Amino acid sequence: MVQQVLYRALVSTRWLAESVRAGKLGPSLRVLDGSWYSPGTRDARKEYLECHVPGASFFDIEECKDKSSPYEMMLPSEAGFADYVGHLGISNDTHVVVYDGDHLGSFYAPRVWWMFRVFGHRTVSVLNGGFRNWLKEGHPVTSEPSRPEPAVFRATLDRSLLKTYEQVLENLESKRFQLVDSRAQGRYLGTEPEPDAVGLDSGHIRGSVNMPFMDFLTEDGFEKSPEMLRAMFEAKQVDLAKPLIATCRKGVTACHIALAAYLCGKPDVAIYDGSWFEWFHRAPPETRVSQAKDGKA
Repeated sequence: MVQQVLYRALVSTRWLAESVRAGKLGPSLRVLDGSWYSPGTRDARKEYLECHVPGASFFDIEECKDKSSPYEMMLPSEAGFADYVGHLGISNDTHVVVYDGDHLGSFYAPRVWWMFRVFGHRTVSVLNGGFRNWLKEGHPVTSEPSRPEPAVFRATLDRSLLKTYEQVLENLESKRFQLVDSRAQGRYLGTEPEPDAVGLDSGHIRGSVNMPFMDFLTEDGFEKSPEMLRAMFEAKQVDLAKPLIATCRKGVTACHIALAAYLCGKPDVAIYDGSWFEWFHRAPPETRVSQAKDGKA
């Protein structure tokens, strides 16, 4: 594994609160609320408008994606991403801090973190503990929407951090990459259904290892220590010195695997963007593994 100086992937609530208090938010430091919730549960944009970190902008993951794709949450084009984040006042010189309001402490924030990285932006961090702990610790909030001055962002896709269906299919034979699935165990095994899914059975890609993303977080919603994360990878016989592809259902919680590996000093985990949703609809049946009776979860 190539040793390099890695940008801090996590910032603390205390650090961000001090930055807000000192008036440091602006062109050099932007905060994003990347919350998303299943339809019919919570309204992320509404919650943002009611209460958010002062100066934070709302990053709408439903807007910043490839809307022409038949798959769930595929990356937008370079131009699409650059235009979207530029309107949020983010340039290539901006330090971006992203959080979400999930009760776990973090859910969608690592996806936004990875999106910036895959488009060539390295100065991006996740708020450790998320909005849950920001509120719990009594840090300031506001309902005032931010109106940043638009900036110019130049996006360059880093294909080493992204894998396609064809590449994952080829990997079943070459086995150059380890494949790790971040979904809950029941969905991985095929014994529990995929939530809010029509025509999508659960199960996993042949040869993948299961590491549920929730296990990377403490009960209080913080990221576990690098030492604990390393032990988790070792327990699953995932070698961080070797190439690794992370997958899930739609390329979101897979980014928790990339973040955990990054915290262990491995910055090159690739995400299979289409993940199980694309694989289920495209891959040969013999490459899909499920313990469900009659093939149904």
